[in-house]
Amino acid sequence: MINVIASIHIKEGRRSEFIDIFKSNIQYVLEEKGCKQYVPAIDVPMGLSSQELNKNIVTIIEQWESIEDLQAHLSAPHMLTYRQKVKDLVEKVSLKILEEA
Repeated sequence: MINVIASIHIKEGRRSEFIDIFKSNIQYVLEEKGCKQYVPAIDVPMGLSSQELNKNIVTIIEQWESIEDLQAHLSAPHMLTYRQKVKDLVEKVSLKILEEA
């Protein structure tokens, strides 16, 4: 199983717009071969000293059956369309591609 944690840094004041576009693409991603989970998440303040909060980051939590399924996802037509729609909303993206230790 492959887990992906994608941190999407959104331009100030554009988070809601980004989330709306992202959510409109979820149904297509979940139909892809090997997709087990594809969820956007935002920070929940807990008052913990070690917690880092950032209202301009949307974290995407993904789970895929294989690295091949993830690779196919990256070039899926609906993902190319999605990236085009959000390109002016996103400042940067950082990824963690993980497998169970």
